[in-house]
Amino acid sequence: MRVVIAGGGTGGHLYPGIAVARELQKLAGATVTFAGTAAGIEARVVPREGFELDVIRSAGLKGKSIAARLRGAVLVPMGIADGWALLGRRKPDVVIGVGGYSSGPVVLAAVMRRIPTLVMEQNAMPGFTNRTLASVVDAAAVTWGETAPYFKGKAFVSGNPVRAEFLQPVEGTDAAAEHNGGTRPARVLIFGGSQGAHAINVAMVEAAPELVRRHPGLQVVHQTGNADLELVGDRYKRAGIEARVEPFLYAMDREMTAADLVICRAGALTLAEVCASGIGSVLVPFPQAVDDHQTRNAGYLVERGAALLLKQDETLAARLRDV
Repeated sequence: MRVVIAGGGTGGHLYPGIAVARELQKLAGATVTFAGTAAGIEARVVPREGFELDVIRSAGLKGKSIAARLRGAVLVPMGIADGWALLGRRKPDVVIGVGGYSSGPVVLAAVMRRIPTLVMEQNAMPGFTNRTLASVVDAAAVTWGETAPYFKGKAFVSGNPVRAEFLQPVEGTDAAAEHNGGTRPARVLIFGGSQGAHAINVAMVEAAPELVRRHPGLQVVHQTGNADLELVGDRYKRAGIEARVEPFLYAMDREMTAADLVICRAGALTLAEVCASGIGSVLVPFPQAVDDHQTRNAGYLVERGAALLLKQDETLAARLRDV
């Protein structure tokens, strides 16, 4: 069986596709390749995961400036042409769209070639690409039952696929030893998506002096993105907090397993990985997310007593001090 997985742009779209690809690889004779853009996270993650990536021309249409939307519209037919060509080379038995703007052209090309199609929808509110594709795809795998009606009888509830390592304990590491015996200071993991979150970064360093006063020895692992790396590292150092500050954390499963609490955005993949890891969470939804889908995602866990929700506003730093 040959499978093409299309889409990405963000980790929230890409990593569920990686999880599915790993499982498909276990099938005898299965071949899985990816399709995405050179600018998306898939360009650096897919090769690192050991899969081939076919690059297409594509850009976003929703939540962008007018100029960016025009560029995205111009690239749509080019992306479909690229998708048509790569499907002709790969000859897949099925095409899976994981969301993101690069998913649309390849899935549409598959529909035109009469190749069976499946889309994966991670969020409670389907993204623009998947809403556009809903009427033409053969099936949709959704995370939330409330999402199914958008796909007009084609959807089934699968949950959001997570990589197997999130379900396995970390063995043979200092983190595992710390968890399994003795006492140690609290460890907090902070991240805001694959590119970081400036508002969370700033709020955390503003809260840092009071947090370390209330929790002596507090340990922090913080994914900042590139822009705030030096700022955050310097402010933690001045506050006297033992912190490891990185632009990007590749082994997020190990980071979550080693932490006592996570402070993060509320993307669907993040929530799935947090739930799989069994870790407590403080969720700060990105207020400008398309269709405000992160607030809806967070609401599902908050209503069940599984997370704390903080709004991104001028009180964020003060509220983080009280966590």
